Amino acid sequence: MAEPLRVLQVGAGGMGRAWLRTLAESPGARLVGLVDLDTGLARSAADEHGYGDVPVAASIDELASLADAVVDVTVPAAHPVISATALRHGLPVLSEKPLASTVREGLQMVAAAEVSGKLLMVSQSRRYFRAGNAFARQIAQLGVVGSLSCEFYKAPRFGGFREQMAEPLLVDMAIHQFDLARKLIGTAPVSVYCDSYNPEWSWFEGHAAANAVFTFANGTRFAFNGSWCAPGLETSWNGAWRASAAEGTAYWDGDNAPTAELADGTAVVAELGDEPEQIAGSLAEFVAAVRSGTVPQSEVHSNVISVAMVEAAVQSAATGAAVRIADVLTTAHADAIATATDPAVRACLESWPDVLKTLEV
Repeated sequence: MAEPLRVLQVGAGGMGRAWLRTLAESPGARLVGLVDLDTGLARSAADEHGYGDVPVAASIDELASLADAVVDVTVPAAHPVISATALRHGLPVLSEKPLASTVREGLQMVAAAEVSGKLLMVSQSRRYFRAGNAFARQIAQLGVVGSLSCEFYKAPRFGGFREQMAEPLLVDMAIHQFDLARKLIGTAPVSVYCDSYNPEWSWFEGHAAANAVFTFANGTRFAFNGSWCAPGLETSWNGAWRASAAEGTAYWDGDNAPTAELADGTAVVAELGDEPEQIAGSLAEFVAAVRSGTVPQSEVHSNVISVAMVEAAVQSAATGAAVRIADVLTTAHADAIATATDPAVRACLESWPDVLKTLEV
């Protein structure tokens, strides 16, 4: 059995502590350093999770030589800098979602990964639920999917920055559902029409509710209906899903085993595996990809398309018109070239003859 992957974690806040617990339980990875601008916070977090002998630092540069890879659990705005720094040190990166705050930054991160020749993967934890994977297998048995829908209704009171964002639901949450829809449908999103709004009783300053319809390359429609100010009868944090296909229907409540039946009423059995779930699942796939050189399902080229889905939905909500994903990516590619500060990254971006074809690699 291979030695555990030596991991340097960046970020010691709330989600950082969840990753510390996950790393402690992982047979394939071992924490060798913890980085945070607040080194006192990093030291206390490490000590609380049984890592008293693990060094802490304020920068990757101080501890990079100890590691085989980096797990980035910083705030989204810091992801581009953290990933670029780790990649320059020759370290593959597993980043918390979202990849970046904008598609422009995401494309620059794609280029940084290409320049380094190292893996950059995003932890899209909703891809790693056993029940969700069983739902995907059921859908695959039902023939052509005409429509996929997700209802997401929660009433969290976060306080802080989320309640002050212009589009909190779309920007901070919906990427989970948009990205999972890509996995379940299996083809590329083409366009979206989105309407976002804020119910009169909302405790959010921005639009905490949205309805979005995506068209995919194979003709499938994905409808997302959601709200973060919906008290009573709340859905799972994963949402409630329904797939209508040529030969039957599948339903998943987001938590329990999914159900499905064929047109004649025959049940399609839900086959649940025993694979690691949530962030433990993304960590396991990352470790395997680093060891084998295989491409994981949320590798940066693919994942930036999920970021583009969010950006397109926000644009559609602002303009009242449908927005093409290709237009978002094309505009962002030009902006990425114009704003790139690393000459190697700029040259890489300029070498792409077609951004869409580059992301399909």
